[in-house]
Amino acid sequence: METWRIVATVLLAVAGLPLVLVVMAKARDRTDSSGTVAVTGAVAFAALLLLGVVMLTVLPGALTWTLLGLVVAALGVMMLAS
Repeated sequence: METWRIVATVLLAVAGLPLVLVVMAKARDRTDSSGTVAVTGAVAFAALLLLGVVMLTVLPGALTWTLLGLVVAALGVMMLAS
């Protein structure tokens, strides 16, 4: 496995885990339902996990770094908006 794939996946995890928490907080603000918050967190975490596995295995470099940039940008926007 190439080093750049590992670095990109670690950066995805560093940016993605707080993003999952922000998404869960936004779901809590909108619905006041703990079940909805749990489902939202599980779906966001599963999507993050799936994206990490795909980045580690099959995605080309340009697409991997582009997706990482989008996740970091999404985190930045959500943190500034809250």
